[in-house]
Amino acid sequence: MADFAPHHAIVTASDSGIGRASAIALADAGLDVGITWHSDRDGAEGTAEAVRARGVRAVVTRLDVADAPACGDVIDGLIDELGGVDVFVNNAGTGGGTPFFDLTWDEWRTTIATDLDGAFVVLQRAARRMVDAGNGGRLIAITSVHEHQPRVGSAAYDAAKHGLGGLMKTLALELGREDHRERGRPRRDRHRDEPVRRAGSVPHRTPRRAARATGARRRDRGRRRLPRLAGGVVRDRGILGGRRRDAADGPAGRLAPHRARLARALIIG
Repeated sequence: MADFAPHHAIVTASDSGIGRASAIALADAGLDVGITWHSDRDGAEGTAEAVRARGVRAVVTRLDVADAPACGDVIDGLIDELGGVDVFVNNAGTGGGTPFFDLTWDEWRTTIATDLDGAFVVLQRAARRMVDAGNGGRLIAITSVHEHQPRVGSAAYDAAKHGLGGLMKTLALELGREDHRERGRPRRDRHRDEPVRRAGSVPHRTPRRAARATGARRRDRGRRRLPRLAGGVVRDRGILGGRRRDAADGPAGRLAPHRARLARALIIG
């Protein structure tokens, strides 16, 4: 959306680190910011002061994303108090270093509930409000390099971040710019009205070549459906959402695990 003009943003767990940097970056862009905290209220108030110093509003509230689905009601209330939501950054999460053999069910559930279940709930609530408002929006989820590079001792964390990355890819298919109603319709040549024949119907192609051509077209269609999902590396001092490339420092795999997170951003509208 070339005319997208955001006014309100929410950043979960913005009391420190990436969340704080994201909130300040959005305030620098002129957006009012909703700030959430779980255990560090003073940190959240410090972020709010930095946001207000930039001439925009800041609204602070406590959020426990592990308390699902009740965490969705907190987001709805924050959106109402803020006056809307155009950008939503899901940053809240937790980790752990217990090896698989020693991992308890409670530890597993705490990590999955925080990093995946809660993320699903708050992203869904924000997306619904964006769609209802009809102005488009941006959904951003902070995942991890361990979405792609598993780490010993992080079974629950790796599983949750893999799941969050997959969730965002699915949202890109369902909520991205391309009209989903067009899927499944026969492609048409731009210079004529007849549907283009499938590869398998071309007489001179062997079955193997036809299958390869069909697979290539499917991959192409998949790529065309995913341009609204942008991946980027987020450092402690900045956020990369396809615009501030100075915040990135090469591929995620080249950064130490504690220095980088992978952000997946979805554009709605």
